[in-house]
Amino acid sequence: MFVYADNAATTAVSKTALDAMLPALGEVYGNPSSLHQKGREANYALMDARAAVAKCLNAEPREIYFTGCGTEADNWAITEGARMGAEKGKKHIISDTIEHHAVLHTLQKLEKQGFEVTYLPVHEDGVVRVEELKAAIREDTCLVTIMYSNNEIGTLQPVREIGAVCREKGVLFHTDAVQAVGHVPVDVVADHIDMLSLSGHKFHAPKGVGALYCKKSIRIKNFIEGGAQERGKRGGTEAIPSILAMAAALTDSCAHMQENMAKVSAMRDRLIEGLGKIPYSRCNGAPDKKAPGIVSFCFEGIEGESLLLRLDLAGICASSGSACTSGSLDPSHVLLALGMPHEIAHGSLRLSLCEFNTMEEVDYILQQVPEVVKTLRQMSPVWTHMLEKMPDPYQEG
Repeated sequence: MFVYADNAATTAVSKTALDAMLPALGEVYGNPSSLHQKGREANYALMDARAAVAKCLNAEPREIYFTGCGTEADNWAITEGARMGAEKGKKHIISDTIEHHAVLHTLQKLEKQGFEVTYLPVHEDGVVRVEELKAAIREDTCLVTIMYSNNEIGTLQPVREIGAVCREKGVLFHTDAVQAVGHVPVDVVADHIDMLSLSGHKFHAPKGVGALYCKKSIRIKNFIEGGAQERGKRGGTEAIPSILAMAAALTDSCAHMQENMAKVSAMRDRLIEGLGKIPYSRCNGAPDKKAPGIVSFCFEGIEGESLLLRLDLAGICASSGSACTSGSLDPSHVLLALGMPHEIAHGSLRLSLCEFNTMEEVDYILQQVPEVVKTLRQMSPVWTHMLEKMPDPYQEG
């Protein structure tokens, strides 16, 4: 059996997205900035796509800026929030310790430019405490950037409460919602969000397209110079095929949100229950505050890379954490932020599901993972050392 369980890294392009994309590759090939018939045709399609994305977020079309990816949207939002703050003499930013590197690296760059960043802890459950955020806001705080759903452990942050605090304090609030949009209901008005980043390939659109939501009252400056595209804020001819595919995929995801959430959550819960039966395993992040599709576990006495390779041989595609740091030998910064010891964080496994997965695939995962973990432990000198201090859970009798 083949099982793709790495949907947090990227998803398969859906038929809905392909059906929207193909005409734009063959028929709607005009430049939307051109005044002739083909240009107008492309521009109308672009307007429809912008309106569709806005509708899914409860935003206005003019508040949506198309980007090349979620990382670009994160960079744009954070640097603009910092710039606007600096113009008012405010150079303090609040974030947390488990953000995606698109956020963390941008904040580190700003720190070198004289900004001060407070990184809130997330505790063992991976959740930011609203009261700690409120206490951290100062007179010179210009921006709060807290992700909606964590890409490694799936933890959902109390975004609505955070947004309300920021609105009360007059501080801009940005959220990296790359792992949330298309998977859980997101309402930028009800959640008091000023800026939001999303990426198409996380909900069955092609790679290379994303969007930034920016509240209409916020006057952001140009991010890419060179043309009048995206109302002059991001130069470069719009990638119409990808944008149309993303709008169609997001519309489809939002139309089937409740049934998809129910299906994927049931598979997630079965995974958590089954993997929790493996001796010396632990589920990362609060099980009751997770996005539907992400399951993260650590298994003592093994290396995550060996686990992934053996699962791959069994036909299971998984990961140990963020795909953006898959080449690193260091343990996940997210797991370390939960207070996980290095030696345990190295034995991590992330399984991320979507509505295309089945319960039969989940059962196959639960058949394979315990056997692979057992085999790796029997080969591990770390596990042998652990057995000197504890009973062997695999010893018969």
